[in-house]
Amino acid sequence: MVTTHNLGFPRIGAKRELKFAQESYWKGKSSLEELTGLGAQLRQRHWENQAGLDQVPVGDFSFYDQVLDTSFTLGNIPERVRGFDGDQLDNYFRVARGRSAHDASCNCGVQAGEMTKWFDTNYHYIVPEFSAATEFSLDASRLLEQLAQARALGVKAKPVIIGPVTYLWLGKAKDDSDKLALLPRLLPVYAALLEQLVAQGVEWVQIDEPALVTELDAVWQQAFVTAYDALKNTRVKLLLATYFGQLQSNLALACKLPVHGLHIDAINARAEVEQVVAQLPADKVLSLGVINGRNIWKTDLNAVLEWLTPIHQVLQARLWIAPSCSLLHVPVDLDSEQKLDHEIKSWLAFALQKLDELKVLARALNEGRASVQAELAQNQTATQSRRASPRVNNPAVKAAIAKIDAALGRRHSAYPQRATKQSALLNLPTFPTTTIGSFPQTAEIRQARSQFKSGELDEAGYKTVMQKEIVRSVREQEALGLDVLVHGEAERNDMVEYFGEQLDGYTFSQFGWVQSYGSRCVKPPILFGDISRPKAMTVEWIKYAQAQTARPMKGMLTGPVTILNWSFVRDDQPRSVSCYQLALAIREEVLDLEKAGVRVIQIDEAALREGLPLRKSQWNEYLQWAVESFRITANGVQDETQIHTHMCYSEFNDIIASIADMDADVITIETSRSDMELLDAFDNFNYPNEIGPGVYDIHSPNIPSQEHIVQLMRKAAERIPAGRLWVNPDCGLKTRAWEEVIPALTNMVAAAKTLRAGV
Repeated sequence: MVTTHNLGFPRIGAKRELKFAQESYWKGKSSLEELTGLGAQLRQRHWENQAGLDQVPVGDFSFYDQVLDTSFTLGNIPERVRGFDGDQLDNYFRVARGRSAHDASCNCGVQAGEMTKWFDTNYHYIVPEFSAATEFSLDASRLLEQLAQARALGVKAKPVIIGPVTYLWLGKAKDDSDKLALLPRLLPVYAALLEQLVAQGVEWVQIDEPALVTELDAVWQQAFVTAYDALKNTRVKLLLATYFGQLQSNLALACKLPVHGLHIDAINARAEVEQVVAQLPADKVLSLGVINGRNIWKTDLNAVLEWLTPIHQVLQARLWIAPSCSLLHVPVDLDSEQKLDHEIKSWLAFALQKLDELKVLARALNEGRASVQAELAQNQTATQSRRASPRVNNPAVKAAIAKIDAALGRRHSAYPQRATKQSALLNLPTFPTTTIGSFPQTAEIRQARSQFKSGELDEAGYKTVMQKEIVRSVREQEALGLDVLVHGEAERNDMVEYFGEQLDGYTFSQFGWVQSYGSRCVKPPILFGDISRPKAMTVEWIKYAQAQTARPMKGMLTGPVTILNWSFVRDDQPRSVSCYQLALAIREEVLDLEKAGVRVIQIDEAALREGLPLRKSQWNEYLQWAVESFRITANGVQDETQIHTHMCYSEFNDIIASIADMDADVITIETSRSDMELLDAFDNFNYPNEIGPGVYDIHSPNIPSQEHIVQLMRKAAERIPAGRLWVNPDCGLKTRAWEEVIPALTNMVAAAKTLRAGV
């Protein structure tokens, strides 16, 4: 009999219950007991949602981030948060966001941990910090508590932990030490953890090692051998889980490691399945991720059974099936969607529906296809409907793509000539100040948006409220003394969803929320067909904002690569084709903004790097079409129009040449959490254009001091000429409150003045 299991379940709740409980606790409006109680309720509900599986994950629930959970389990807690009073969860939140619920009154926050993207997803994790002096000590209380709860409820528990090599691979050494040298100190702690799980009656442990789908040199490959040789004598069965990509040169290594089972991502590594079947020793389980855990399209169950049935005949009980990765990356329940277009809804599957698909596959394998004949027929009807639908394919869009040539991506003049013209037109001081785009989304804004969507507020009334908020943002910026203003994006629910709502080829869910980090959830739009822009999307709002001030106003757009990477993307054509379609649509908006007199236009590409394939050998192909898509979008304007782009919370030192090839006049990036470390790229690369290294960590409630900002900018000036530096926050300010934003930006403007004076 084939075994069914799951690698992880969405933790936020179908109605984002965890988000609201976190934020209530952080604001002091609820107790720690209420927060942890809500966590227990969510875990119970999620285990009930997974009833019927043979193995259910335990330990995948987190109050912020699973990597940070691992750091606390291993006793790897930054020195700066030691010595504080309060519950361990308070220190946990200090690392996550720079402050606990009990620090607000004393304003005694600390620097939050660095945050970056989890492999090639839009999920952010808190980066483990290492040094030559790092020691580890086990605290398994979080996992054991969740395990005890699961056992009491009769859950067939499979604890989930991040493996030791991937944990080191994810982290950063804060000195010049080799983080792999810490492996001998780390392994005894892992062994002790596994023995504690054995003592609780655990049979299987899922140990995640997704680093195996990346390019590893011989030293890192040997680290896997060392690690699992050290753990092979623990009295528990280990299911080593890989996902997000192919094993390639690590395939033989993964098959030979002394574990009891191996999980591979059969969505991304389908071509490797037969090879793994042939190489895996006969005493090991093979788990195949046959349901896409990162996208929301129905699985073609009949097609999967065609290739999976012969493998089941060979492996029999040694075959396990599961989603390709944790379902953290998809929404919870499609049945909640009552307003979604019926035809498109029939093409989709969220987390619960994916588990139902898994059960159908298992029954077909165990009992024969006749036992699920009705389910397979229904699935076939849906998949064929999607392929044949005229709503998916637009001949006019395809004809426009065919006409793309290199000229679309070239500016009229090189950057030095453009910079001279832009300087004369904008007349900005040195160290010009700006923000990244959004200002706080207040209760009034959210209420107006909700009333407009429900019909309680008509379009004219909604427009009046939004214009009032735009005026407020403009006046606040003028009072602060910012040099280049933004309209604040009051009318935008999300930087991708807002544009998707106005583009043909997109549809939207009501409750399709996915965790991005901590309490931050996004609702990715669903890109189901060919993309086109029926009408202007932002011009009216930006024109209104510019009419309120004599200072330069930035037009704010989201770039094609970010819209692509932050959407649920169609899987029936190459991603590059969808990106080019988006590029042509956003290009039309750029040109309309320029015609309206907007001379500074920011095109955010926050997700450029996260779209990189996990293997460097595949980077060039992606970067070629991603950079070209941006250039198509941005480069139809006149020399005098200044193009900005923004990137946040991702390592980009190794793609700095491609970023330069984008040829934006100004790029703004996140650098505050990394203490300007991301600017190391400029030690060996002469970046030709202007750059704004972020100096205000907007993901923390802490307010940066003027002195701190000056210090960060002086670090930046050691690498980049001061005449090409801008002063700005890390990211948009929509998640912060005005009472935090005003003092932070006040300090930022004061810092810019200090820098100009050379003090």
